[in-house]
Amino acid sequence: MEISKPHAALLSSPGIGHLIPVLELGNRLVTHHNFAVTIFVVSSHASPAEAQVLQSSMSPKLCNIIDLPPVDISGLVDPNAAVVTQIAVMMREVRPNLRSSISSMKLRPTVLIVDFFGTESLPIADEFDMLKYVYFPSDAWFVALTIYVPFLDKVVEGEYVHQKEPLKIPGCKPIRPEEVVDPMLERTTQQYIEYLRIGTETLMSDGILINTWENLQSTTLTALRDEKFLGGIVKVPVYPVGPITRAVSGLKSDLFDWLDKQPSESVIYVSFGSGGLLSYEQMTEVAWGLELSQQRFVWVVRPPTIEAADAAFFTAGKGGDDPLSYLPDGFLTRTQSLGLMVPFWAPQVDVLNHPSIGGFLSHCGWGSTLESITNGVPMIAWPLYAEQKMNATLLTEEIGVAIRSKVLPSKKVVQREEIEKMTRMIIEDNDGKNGIRGRVKELKHSAEKALSKGGSAHNAFSQLEKQCKMCMERQNASAQ
Repeated sequence: MEISKPHAALLSSPGIGHLIPVLELGNRLVTHHNFAVTIFVVSSHASPAEAQVLQSSMSPKLCNIIDLPPVDISGLVDPNAAVVTQIAVMMREVRPNLRSSISSMKLRPTVLIVDFFGTESLPIADEFDMLKYVYFPSDAWFVALTIYVPFLDKVVEGEYVHQKEPLKIPGCKPIRPEEVVDPMLERTTQQYIEYLRIGTETLMSDGILINTWENLQSTTLTALRDEKFLGGIVKVPVYPVGPITRAVSGLKSDLFDWLDKQPSESVIYVSFGSGGLLSYEQMTEVAWGLELSQQRFVWVVRPPTIEAADAAFFTAGKGGDDPLSYLPDGFLTRTQSLGLMVPFWAPQVDVLNHPSIGGFLSHCGWGSTLESITNGVPMIAWPLYAEQKMNATLLTEEIGVAIRSKVLPSKKVVQREEIEKMTRMIIEDNDGKNGIRGRVKELKHSAEKALSKGGSAHNAFSQLEKQCKMCMERQNASAQ
């Protein structure tokens, strides 16, 4: 069968924070660049939020979505293993199912695009004469670290977190030891070994798609394109295809009725992402900080955790205890005219798009970060896990669209007085003295330009489309 347009097969790893960027990438390839798209989903089957996102993506049906048969990893990994380890093992075990699904397709894909947890599936693309790309739904600085960490592994002695000097990456901002990503905290763990492997395998692809844009991270993107990066041994094209974010749904609810009644840019939105949780002590301090600030707020609240900060990663949106029962006595009564509590989940893009939102207390997941920037909302950075500490540093020190606590929330409890101060600093900055609100509004317009014709994202997708059409012609010629 002759192929009339490029057909992209996308592979998403488990977790709503991984699934959404892949779905949105697929939608953009279909609606703006005339691709046919099949998305292979490796779901955790424990997250109602995942199921909801998949269901909503079916209508209108832009992409063909295939839920790969679940894999049993219970005998391969400790149930308490790090999230990175669990995902890596799941993606390894799902390869036979992916290969079988691609083999049975009548319309053979032109290109395989995996998220960065799926790099072990890149050789499958070679089996079917497909192009192969790695999609990082994250920023360029994290990409630079990921592909450079195999080199650091050879030259750095001892644990990264014990180094006296920042870790240097050619052409990029150095990384302070306390800000390394979770897999780099201990070099003897399986998650570190998996992370090393991902960095090495990424360089075996035909290109790296990054959810950023030229004006946002020009210095880091220039470094990644430099022939001298990695000693010039390996050269992989870099495509800044962002910002790729969810569209506003236009959802109506009591939440939006309440927001409609609030003054412009007067409300702080508080959410710690699909997988982030706070300790009981920290939850109490956040409540008191918001109350003391006397600023309007919307808080997506979950029960506290006694485990890791990413304990809700595989169960996002799953109900349990009433989270409101963990709040300080009298809090709901005292703040009923100021704030709104939303248990478990909120339609975040619609909230951030609302004109009454003036700030976002965020865990700094890159998806949430882009949703905040593209809606012109300044942030209070509150990193919890994964690469979020790096993101917080990037947002506060390099991009200039956020403020942050003096302590790392993942290490120590942030006190109510500091939360009060930061909330006031963001919401009361109507005259733009701290420069953050003006800067984020500039970047909102910059993001719009990146996606328009002639912008960095549009150009990157056009280059990808050109490569895929050349591959498609080869496939058609070999089929004749």
